Amino acid sequence: MNDTPRANSRTASPSADSSVIHEEIERFSALAEEWWNPKGPMAPLHAMNPVRTEWVRKTLDSSCSGIPDHPTLLDIGCGAGLASESFARLGFDTMGVDASEKAIEAARSHQKLCPLPPSSASLSYRCGNAEVLVEERKQFDVVCALEIIEHVRDPEEFLHLLFHLTKPNGHVVISTMNRTIRSFLMAKLGAEYILRMLPIGTHQWQKFIKPVELDRMAQLAGLRLTHISGLSYYPPRWQESRDLSINYIALFARD
Repeated sequence: MNDTPRANSRTASPSADSSVIHEEIERFSALAEEWWNPKGPMAPLHAMNPVRTEWVRKTLDSSCSGIPDHPTLLDIGCGAGLASESFARLGFDTMGVDASEKAIEAARSHQKLCPLPPSSASLSYRCGNAEVLVEERKQFDVVCALEIIEHVRDPEEFLHLLFHLTKPNGHVVISTMNRTIRSFLMAKLGAEYILRMLPIGTHQWQKFIKPVELDRMAQLAGLRLTHISGLSYYPPRWQESRDLSINYIALFARD
């Protein structure tokens, strides 16, 4: 990544609607009842979830000092809670937040039907968005935005929101899709139109974000890139890799 100096992060509250595209919320709300079906439209997320949440735990444990024994974690854009439940099992006191009321209802229903083991950390859900949490001055040790930044109205403004939601010396995790020919062929054309792994219209390839673009926007928000890895599908499972050309996950520090 480049070594250009970071601009000063904004001190004023970001705009009130930068993370919400109502058409996107409606699209994912329509899938809420199928979210926990491992063979349904969210099957790719079910398959990817273990490697991305374990990557977060492993990377924080191995290379980040100052993480408390029971870190607080915000899963913003949590959907019906696939990652949120996993994070709670891994020991993070987790809050899952999503703008879709139907998705949050599905998350709470699944939590009641399939309670987490007693060894898990706390897990709560609320319907809302990042802007509301910023206005409430909420802050967390770790803020995760998994497969969400490509669906927001203004990614650069969204990263400023994540900065405000992160405690000093805390960390932000972003997973998203690279804007490459490979991602268009495999993640857009292949997954949606040929294999029908995802509903058509799930992704807009033009909104995929190159790692160098994400790094630049994060620097402007006051976040420093510390780790980045590819998430690659090697049948029958997803694995961490050095290939960033389709899916990738990155860890940023707020100093």
